[in-house]
Amino acid sequence: MKATEYPGLGVTLYRSALPNGLSVYVVPKPGWRKCRAAFVTRYGAADRRFVLDGERSDTPAGVAHYLEHKMFDMPDGSVDGIFAGRGADSNAYTSHAVTSYHFVCTDMFEENLRTLLRFVSTPYFTPETVEKERGIIGQEIAQGEDDPDWTVYQDCLRLLFGGQHPLGDDVLGTAGSVAQITTETLYACHRAFYIPANMALCVAGDVDPEAVERIARETLPEEPAPLPARDYGPDPGLEPVKQRSQRTMDVAVPLFCAGIKLGPAVRGPDGLREQLTAELAVRCLWGRSAPAYLDLYENGLLNSSFSVSPDHAAGQSYITLSGESADPEAALAALIAAAEKPIDPAFFQRQKKAAYGGFVRLLDDFFDLTETLAEGCFAGFDLFDTPAALRSITCADVAAWAAEHLAAERFAACIIRPKEEQA
Repeated sequence: MKATEYPGLGVTLYRSALPNGLSVYVVPKPGWRKCRAAFVTRYGAADRRFVLDGERSDTPAGVAHYLEHKMFDMPDGSVDGIFAGRGADSNAYTSHAVTSYHFVCTDMFEENLRTLLRFVSTPYFTPETVEKERGIIGQEIAQGEDDPDWTVYQDCLRLLFGGQHPLGDDVLGTAGSVAQITTETLYACHRAFYIPANMALCVAGDVDPEAVERIARETLPEEPAPLPARDYGPDPGLEPVKQRSQRTMDVAVPLFCAGIKLGPAVRGPDGLREQLTAELAVRCLWGRSAPAYLDLYENGLLNSSFSVSPDHAAGQSYITLSGESADPEAALAALIAAAEKPIDPAFFQRQKKAAYGGFVRLLDDFFDLTETLAEGCFAGFDLFDTPAALRSITCADVAAWAAEHLAAERFAACIIRPKEEQA
């Protein structure tokens, strides 16, 4: 493995690319009790259409999440019991961009790592177990439909991307789409996307990097497999499909979620700089210490539920702003107007220091560290180039980025109001 030391951060990163295409990243943390491993595939809810070996597939919404659930089944029982028997905590999640399987443990790391790699790379589905899972997924979908925070976020993505782009689909799918998923669908998607060349293994803790690489070589297939060609459909453009929507639910205070499309995601080292520029713009315009937020908070138009999230999936970048407000229309108007205001250079410098501090804290957060290493792997940049990239970004860069990307006509927003208010 190649070791790269970062003296200013007190970190050494070990990395290697196996002959089968797997990317392995290890950050040793001597003396730390806990270890975390994440085995991540660049396959998320948005990867519905693809071509593999000349054969085109168009799968129902929700397959990636359904597959995540079923991967924990093995011929000899559920993997959860194996991890629990060793005192390890295992879990997984699916986003629009990736599916991640991970565990945290204090003992028996190598045994747990072998189990993680084995179960994620070994599909085992039967018609009976797939049918049983359909009811469980259906309950999860129903819970999501009753969750105002989840609903307002999904409504916002539908405003931005509509029904023709996979980012407009719920990660969970719908009751109708889930009914179409079969064992053949799951096996086909596993064969296409759960291959080492489409995955990253990221580990942090008091571990031996060479042992991690050795276990990966011993457990996973030796030969590379062909990568699928993804099809996200036509370019969704920069304008939202629709700018406003509204519904009522059982909420005490109105909720809102606004979004803006930033265009195609930039890959490689330039992609890291682009992401950091966007994050600095978000901090300066709408962060917790930004004038716009403080003014809205003092006037009772925002509370501590407010959050801003830049995101990237299906080749696209976008930002969502969400929270509660007694007057969501007024709050939205002020937030959109804030995007056109000048950024104070001194305030920008403070936000840049805060961003650097957040990066340093990330190095001791095993969840964020391992998941962000995988994100960088798939996007083609090195996470540890972050300090240098931050230093290169100026206030003028951020102001120019905001002027280019945050035009008022490119915002879309949805509101959920209390049923009593509607009445």
